[in-house]
Amino acid sequence: MAIITLNYEYLERLTKTDRNTILKSLPMIGSDIERVEEDHADVEFFPDRTDLYSVEGVARAMRGFLGIETGLPHYHVAESGISFSVDPGLAGIRPVLGSAVIRNLRFDDASIESVMALQEALHWAIGRGRSKVAIGVHDLSTVKPPFRYIASPRDRQFVPLDYTESMTMDQILDEHPKGRAYAGIVEQFDRFPLIVDADDQVLSFPPIINGELTRVTSDTTDILLDVTGTDERAVQNTVAIICTAFAEAGGTIESVVIDGQKTPSLEPVERIIDSDECARLLGLPLTPELIVPLLERMRFGAEPLEGSKVRVTIPCYRADIMHDWDIFEDVAIAYGFDRFPATLPPTFTIGSEDPACRFIRIVSGVAIGLGYTEVMPFTLTNERVSYDQMQRPESESALKVLHPISIENTIIRTDLLPMLLEILQLNKHRELPQRIFTAGDVNDGTLTYQKMAIAAIHPSADFSEIYATVDVFLRELGAETLTIAPSDDPAFLPGRQGAVMNGSEKIGCFGELHPDAIVAFDLEHPVIGFEIDMRPFL
Repeated sequence: MAIITLNYEYLERLTKTDRNTILKSLPMIGSDIERVEEDHADVEFFPDRTDLYSVEGVARAMRGFLGIETGLPHYHVAESGISFSVDPGLAGIRPVLGSAVIRNLRFDDASIESVMALQEALHWAIGRGRSKVAIGVHDLSTVKPPFRYIASPRDRQFVPLDYTESMTMDQILDEHPKGRAYAGIVEQFDRFPLIVDADDQVLSFPPIINGELTRVTSDTTDILLDVTGTDERAVQNTVAIICTAFAEAGGTIESVVIDGQKTPSLEPVERIIDSDECARLLGLPLTPELIVPLLERMRFGAEPLEGSKVRVTIPCYRADIMHDWDIFEDVAIAYGFDRFPATLPPTFTIGSEDPACRFIRIVSGVAIGLGYTEVMPFTLTNERVSYDQMQRPESESALKVLHPISIENTIIRTDLLPMLLEILQLNKHRELPQRIFTAGDVNDGTLTYQKMAIAAIHPSADFSEIYATVDVFLRELGAETLTIAPSDDPAFLPGRQGAVMNGSEKIGCFGELHPDAIVAFDLEHPVIGFEIDMRPFL
């Protein structure tokens, strides 16, 4: 989830109330306050609420929730007279473009920081690390329309952001920090995406880096926004979120014509909901007349219709509203979760410990006795961590998330060891040795079962240590029928790995991690690991 820095002075100015009132109310709209500092607070929002990834978005939501300014925000889009053309050669590279002009801005350090933070948060939450969506924000006064989005030769030169010398686009991928970070998105293409103005000056090399020419400063008043990507809906949602954030900061939104089509459209969308269904699901005595003011506090437009129906007008920046139940959730937030009555369930049952949970408890006791500390990785992960960094082929039976909000959460975990390595990576700054374990559910397609994994990192970690650990582990669990056999798992070093066999079936693997896997997780010391399927024990 994204961590958003809220500058108190800027937030109070936009919200029209004091910081203590805001901080007290933030958790009630779904925020987790990470830390409170003298001049700012760091807060966390779920990946579905990308409209809250800026001070401007939070201020808009808080004004409604606190009753300062309720109802649907209206955003007027004037015509800028500026046009874009898109090169047909981009069809197989990065074909989708969204754009807008924002004028009459008054930047200071806090607002610039908010805009840059919003840009990076959207790159993570919607853009999948810029592969799906990338954002460019440019000082319009430094360039001349009309603009062209072209497929450029790779040897084209310009001065990238934060540099003073001209570089070719290939050089940028090799030498610029942003180029090295995102080269994998475009390096396979013969030509690269490039945005240029009427004088052939370079604005941006999406999705890698903007040009130094269009750097935004505190003197900037007029902005040209470009959003490029591979998915039309994601690009337009991103444009709407950024434009409305700028509008909340006092900017004026103007449209851009892209190959004859005017963009952006900041028009709201209407939906008819049933108050009876809402009342039934929330367990509250809600009528259309009661629901309308609750929705208005959440910045929807709403009006009661005949019977139990309510017409809801959804603002353009709420890309998370995909079902009536999403609206019902906002009704519950506005009503206040602290006001829900506490009641006993109508059905009385007697619970008992699940056999799998009981065995996980036993396994955990053995691992703790061997000197390992328990960690709890997330259930969702991604192909990069599970397969690419482990040097393993991707599993065809991995259960994928149909509409992932984040590039980090695209599949249900199929293995636990990669997630332990990710935790070691996050704790590189901690002292060594580090020995960790986890036990829990994994998925093979729609089948859920349990695995256990352990990992250790320190300068003298070797095969002998992990072999001894596996031997003790299996003996403590009374697994006399299991045997050890040679293994060729690409995640481990050849000749320094083994497999745990249940007859002819491989149920576990262990050994010294391959140097390529260690480097892929940005670790600096030898790593040993062990993972086993717990079904034979159950």
